[in-house]
Formats: sequence, structure tokens, C-alpha cells
Amino acid sequence: MRLTPSQRESLEKAVGHYQQSIGLAEEYLASRGLSLTDAGTVRLGYVAEPLPGHEQFTGRLSIPYITPSGVVDIRFRSVGPQEPKYMGMPGTQTRLYNVNALLTAENYIAVTEGEIDAITLNYKCGIPAVGVPGANNWKRHYSRLLQDFEKVFIFADGDQPGQDFAKKVSQEVNGVTVINMPEGHDVNSTYLLNGAEYFLQKVA
Repeated sequence: MRLTPSQRESLEKAVGHYQQSIGLAEEYLASRGLSLTDAGTVRLGYVAEPLPGHEQFTGRLSIPYITPSGVVDIRFRSVGPQEPKYMGMPGTQTRLYNVNALLTAENYIAVTEGEIDAITLNYKCGIPAVGVPGANNWKRHYSRLLQDFEKVFIFADGDQPGQDFAKKVSQEVNGVTVINMPEGHDVNSTYLLNGAEYFLQKVA
């Protein structure tokens, strides 16, 4: 669905507003191996003072979805025991995260489950990556965005949903190599344990 100019303006305003409070999430970011500088690169924010209509997102990390045309969506992630873990803007459908990587990647691209994993690969490991917001949110048309790459690496979480996700993507995208994370781990937790070199060796 195409956004109106007023919708784009509202999203941009929200992202800028929540960015101002990202320091309140510094401890959470550090627990994920991310700095405030990393957060600034992808414009992460924190909902300390929610804008009207965003009250339900209070205390959550704001994760903007940015394309060459600007901000097109925001997702909100809990930084503690809040449930559900992820929440989206009312009436919006899930999208592919970090699509700008599709424009800068050369012969290969990585696909992860979730935004934090994509940020980890892209900005901490130097591996161009896009993120699907949840194992059940793969959409068939995403395969067209990946078809021009020589190699597509699927970084699958070390659980059954992760395996199912990798299998589904492999059936729809050519040239896929599945890289399984250790049991019980995702990309980010594996990065915290093993560092960037672990992933660079996988795509070498």
C-alpha cells in the first residue's frame, strides 16, 4: 500500500522523536552487542514519551523500516519481559527490513529472521543482510528481490521455526545456502559468543 505524504511525514516525525531517547535503551543495546553509534546508523529509538496513538508502545525500542524514499514503517520491540515481544503500527503489514542492503550488496546477500539479526550481520560483520520480521512472515514476492544475487545465505535460528523458515525460503529462491545457528541461538547471540569472524568464514 502506497503511503500518503502525510503518513510519511508522521512516520519521520515519530522516528526523529524516539531517536532522541535512545540513550535510555543503552543497556539493552549493549546486551545485544550494539552501541549508540550503531543505533544512530539505523535510526533506532526508544519510546519514552509516546506520540498520540503510540501509548501502547511505551518502553519499547522503535525500529524504523527505511527505504530509498524514506521511512515506510516502524516496528516496536520489547527491551524486557513485555509481551508480545514485537508490535507493529495499527493496520500495517510486515515488510522486509533493511532493503537498502539490496542496492549496495554485490554478488551475495544474507537473509535473517528479525531486525536485530540483520543489523548484526550488516553493521557488525560487514555482511549485507535483510531481515524477515519473524519466521512466519516470509512473503512470496520477496524471492523476486533476491533473484539477481549469485548467492543467498539464509541464517537460520537454531530451533524448529528457524529450520522451517530456511526450508520455505530455499524452496522459493535459487542459489540458497542455509547456515544454521547453534541450537537455541540466533545470529545475534551467536555473534556475542563467537564474534564477526565466525560469520565471515561462513560466507567466504
